[in-house]
Amino acid sequence: MVKPELPNADIADALQELGDLYELDGAIVHRVVAYRTAAKTVREASVSVAGLARAGRATELPGIGDTLQEKIVALLDTGTIPAAARLRAKFPAGLIAITRLPGLGPKRARLLHAELGIDSPQALRDAALAQRLRGVRGLGPKFEAGVLAALDAGAAERAAPRVLLSKAMTIGEALIAGLSERGGPGTHVQLAGSARRQADSVKDLDLIATTPRPTALAKSLTTLEEVESVTSAGSAGARGRTHAGIAIDLRIAKPSQLGNLLQHLTGSARHNAALRESAVRSGLHVSEYGLLDDANGRTRTSATEAELYELLGLAYIEPELREDRGELPAARLDRGARLPALVRAQDIRGDLHCHTIASDGHNTIGEMAAAARERGYEYLAITDHSASHGFGNDVSPEELRRQIERVRRASARIEGIELLAGSEVNILPDGSLDYEDELLADLDWVIASVHTAFAMSEQQMTERMIAAIEHPRVRAIGHPTGRLIARRAPYAIDLEAVFAAAARTGTMLEINGNPDRRDLSDVHARAAVRAGVMIVIDSDAHRVATLENMRWGVASARRGWLTPADVANTRPLAELRKLGKQARQ
Repeated sequence: MVKPELPNADIADALQELGDLYELDGAIVHRVVAYRTAAKTVREASVSVAGLARAGRATELPGIGDTLQEKIVALLDTGTIPAAARLRAKFPAGLIAITRLPGLGPKRARLLHAELGIDSPQALRDAALAQRLRGVRGLGPKFEAGVLAALDAGAAERAAPRVLLSKAMTIGEALIAGLSERGGPGTHVQLAGSARRQADSVKDLDLIATTPRPTALAKSLTTLEEVESVTSAGSAGARGRTHAGIAIDLRIAKPSQLGNLLQHLTGSARHNAALRESAVRSGLHVSEYGLLDDANGRTRTSATEAELYELLGLAYIEPELREDRGELPAARLDRGARLPALVRAQDIRGDLHCHTIASDGHNTIGEMAAAARERGYEYLAITDHSASHGFGNDVSPEELRRQIERVRRASARIEGIELLAGSEVNILPDGSLDYEDELLADLDWVIASVHTAFAMSEQQMTERMIAAIEHPRVRAIGHPTGRLIARRAPYAIDLEAVFAAAARTGTMLEINGNPDRRDLSDVHARAAVRAGVMIVIDSDAHRVATLENMRWGVASARRGWLTPADVANTRPLAELRKLGKQARQ
């Protein structure tokens, strides 16, 4: 029997461990980062990395060179990476276990080992209980409490993270294409679950298919290059796992029952629970199999979700709204159905936040303009980072003046799109901006963002943000909470006060479409609009390809119940110029 190759997750774990061991050993930071970057690449790869390595092609993946290709092959052949084996011998096994605790990592594990001789989770617990950790430089009582919480939760192993929607959708769309091709005529496959609701991240992929060949379609899941393994396959569907570690649940429906199954598996769980409770009050029972009527004992099936919702006395509810946030009362047909007509990608007329090679972008003004025009945009704001961004090539005041002229020359030269000379200006800790007002007055568009000093108190951060909002030249605030999904929590800030200030001054707030950000979130965007704030949806593109980020910003807006009227850049440029603060000057 042929031994199965290592899954991507195991290869990624081995590379991550090697990076951690090198950090414990005091290796240069570039080596540590290289292994962690490689681990991330492998974990997110949609095809078998073992297969690529066996074919000598792992170097096709970003961040994987010849040395890492050799190490992966060694891991496949021997079950270990020789360098990792040598390093493991240098450190107590318990010290390596400590590095896997949330909030610790190799650097702090090495510090605790050097300062206190801590070499195991138990020794770490004893030291924390004795309040010895707080005496180590750079640590304190809060760190000590966090260590105990992590140990009590049994979190010595890293939990598998949820996958960003953008990455999950790439895999999901590939699965749909592959299954549709293998299923042949009459086969239709679509996503359900949190991916269909466009949530920030997903833990699995739910697929629903109709096909004249159900068993054959289910078994064909094993032939897709994105699929690592399949645990079951039959006429009702199949279950498996992708190389990226995402669980797959393929369900096969009869066409007459598709609406029931699609609604059930799209969720959310809270929406479905509220739907069931509402139906029961009318003598109906909702399930994935149909709608049972107590009055006559009959079960009715629905070919579409719209049919099902109509049987329940409801207008069709868009998947993004199915979170039990008031959508059921708003959908009641007997009360006039007050669901919003949600903003769509095709409603967006321009992008007001992108970067070029003037700062940390990868394309020229002309290349970004041509790509935006291809997307059908009427206008594009070029907003390179300002003088004190601190990451990448910042734009000095003198360079910004030259950039303004370049943008205006390009706008005159390139037909079919108008370019706005702008800047993503850094909001300094005191709330001031890092360009003089005279220079800001020469810009067509100013979006201001926080990029540094995230650890301020809520009061300080709120005052900082409101000061920027009140600046007469700031048209919008970029990624207002600073969150990075699953990586960095929002900074402490009183959003209610921020929304009030933005509404009062006519300053727009951004939904940043970068899939790691989606900031404002759906919940916050809805609250901002309710407070009277105008929203702008941007891509924050740093290259031509990431203009596509607009997709994720629109997804958040739809989840936040936003209509085209709530979004500034659904308007022609002439109308946009009249909106908000500009109109009040």
